[in-house]
Amino acid sequence: MLSSYPLWWLALPVLLLPVWWHRQKRQRVKAELLATARFLPSAPPEQLRVWQWRDKLLLLVRCLLLMVLIAWLAATIFPWRGDTVLVDAGADRAWVEEQIKSAGFTSATRIDMPADVLPWLRENERDWQRDAKLLIVARAGQIAMPARLPQFSHPVELRTKPVGSRQSAAPVDRHIVLGAPQTRAQPWRFLFAAFDVAGGGVARHVLDAAPDARTALIVWDTPGTVPPAAWRSTHWWVVAPTVAEAAGEAGGPFPELAAATALTVNGIHFKYADTPRGRLWTSDVFPPRDADTARALYDSWQLLSAAPAPAYATPSQTVAAERNAAPIPGAMPAAWLALAMLALFMIERILSHARRN
Repeated sequence: MLSSYPLWWLALPVLLLPVWWHRQKRQRVKAELLATARFLPSAPPEQLRVWQWRDKLLLLVRCLLLMVLIAWLAATIFPWRGDTVLVDAGADRAWVEEQIKSAGFTSATRIDMPADVLPWLRENERDWQRDAKLLIVARAGQIAMPARLPQFSHPVELRTKPVGSRQSAAPVDRHIVLGAPQTRAQPWRFLFAAFDVAGGGVARHVLDAAPDARTALIVWDTPGTVPPAAWRSTHWWVVAPTVAEAAGEAGGPFPELAAATALTVNGIHFKYADTPRGRLWTSDVFPPRDADTARALYDSWQLLSAAPAPAYATPSQTVAAERNAAPIPGAMPAAWLALAMLALFMIERILSHARRN
């Protein structure tokens, strides 16, 4: 970044104002009355633009003055944030309120914690006032530990929730689309209800009629039927009869599974293939026919679908303010711009005064 607040550069069209102002200037033609003027018809006096070298120089100085003013505004830091709490959106609300109260940030402003919060905070620290304090409240494992903690000019306190404290965490909804007729849908409903119990209430599987942006899985158990072309999901479960038709018939519902990759997890044999509509999974255990198979499928799917967590999570800690911290990235010094603006203003006043004389 070449400036702290680059949006100020959108004001560059203001440079057209001095040009417009100078073009509106008129200078009357110097006229002297003649003795025979009384015999001529009367006519209004004419105006003529007269551009002298001082006018051109004054126009140039005024344009430069406005440009330097915009550059100074773009480079000057205007701290406006006070005490702030950065809150992990997925953290337990009761635990978050408890941490904020114990840290003394009850009246502080709250904002959602961005991804890569520590580098983000270092890059945007210029927005906070000199005496501001910051508190970061997040779940354990949501903030990756950097090789070296960045230095901050403000005190930053980081509080992470221990891994074992899940007693009041709100369940996470996992949206699933079940593409199956009523005669085949009931075993799937029982399966996902068992998944809710097996997860200890951490996740809740919600069955939807059609996929949307929240859909994590589509179960297709409608043999001989092609799914809608617009359906998309990260993962698909395709039952074995449909796969047999896809592999045996040209133009079947899922021809990609004919060359699927084999994988075995917890004794369950899977096959998968990546397609534009998502990753297709198939197995002979879809749907499970007993409790042991359902439990093995649950454990296997937790390994296959889980999002990767940071290798080293940042623990709770307090980072003291470093007054000699490195310069904030993207914050260019504005002192020399202020001096240039003052010099141009003095030149503009001198030229403007000389032009009137």
